[in-house]
Amino acid sequence: MTAPVIRVLDESDAHLFDTLPDPLRAGEILRAAADRPGWKRVALRDGRVVARASWWGGPDDAEPLTVERFDVADGEEDAGAALLRSAPWKVGLELNLPGGWRDDPVLKDAAEARFEAARRAGQHLLVERYVYRWTPECGLPDRPGRLEFAPEPDDAVFFDALRRIHSVTLDAHARKAIEEGGLDQAAQEEIDFFRWCPSPRAWWQVARTPAGELAGIHIPAHNPSGPCVGFIGVVPEQRGHGYAYDLLAECTHYLVEQGAEFIAAATDQGNFPMAAHFAKAGYPVARERVHFEYPGVVGGG
Repeated sequence: MTAPVIRVLDESDAHLFDTLPDPLRAGEILRAAADRPGWKRVALRDGRVVARASWWGGPDDAEPLTVERFDVADGEEDAGAALLRSAPWKVGLELNLPGGWRDDPVLKDAAEARFEAARRAGQHLLVERYVYRWTPECGLPDRPGRLEFAPEPDDAVFFDALRRIHSVTLDAHARKAIEEGGLDQAAQEEIDFFRWCPSPRAWWQVARTPAGELAGIHIPAHNPSGPCVGFIGVVPEQRGHGYAYDLLAECTHYLVEQGAEFIAAATDQGNFPMAAHFAKAGYPVARERVHFEYPGVVGGG
């Protein structure tokens, strides 16, 4: 068997990217991003595409943030691994999968082939997530009215709240950041991400109890693909009251008041309390997302 040839695509041969079957239907759910030369690559064996990958980033990003599309032909896990290793960017892989993919043998085999190729490239599984998509047909969740919401212009207030929230967290990305650089890094990564988003800083809100105690924060956001629930977090001393639902309901209403016609959201599959709040608020699971990363790469994944 001949070794695979890695090719960086440009406008002249971009059509090659679409010559590989798409059993996971990933092409239907890609996030909006600039289609830039050099951010799409294929592996060819005897002139046939046997693996492909596309990297994703925001409109103003000089380098991609993640691999969003990754496919391998049957038995071509090594070619897929070589394709990932060939890239100059050591960023993680985010595989978008149909909901319930494990129940379909064809989808399961296709997904696991991609997982194996990622592992052979040196990546490991970080977390599996539920991805939600709210639309007006889902109905607006009731506002419990137990908390008082207000904007807060001081980043230091959010930084402190994020440190407290992440001190006891189920979120895999936050836990990874804590392992790398402590609570300060975890909090700063959140701040940096929402500063990166094109939505206004004025949307960020704190939530307080009627007695004036901080209960948590919610950050309605707009990423390059559209409106989303950016962050929902309750400080540890206020947990046990179901306030995360109150925050989610308020975030949903806020985004709709800003004109959102759909709202994206996501949570780790192991975060059972937050998944239950999304279900209660009427957010259906639209798909699943599996995150891989290179170990030891700070901020990777």
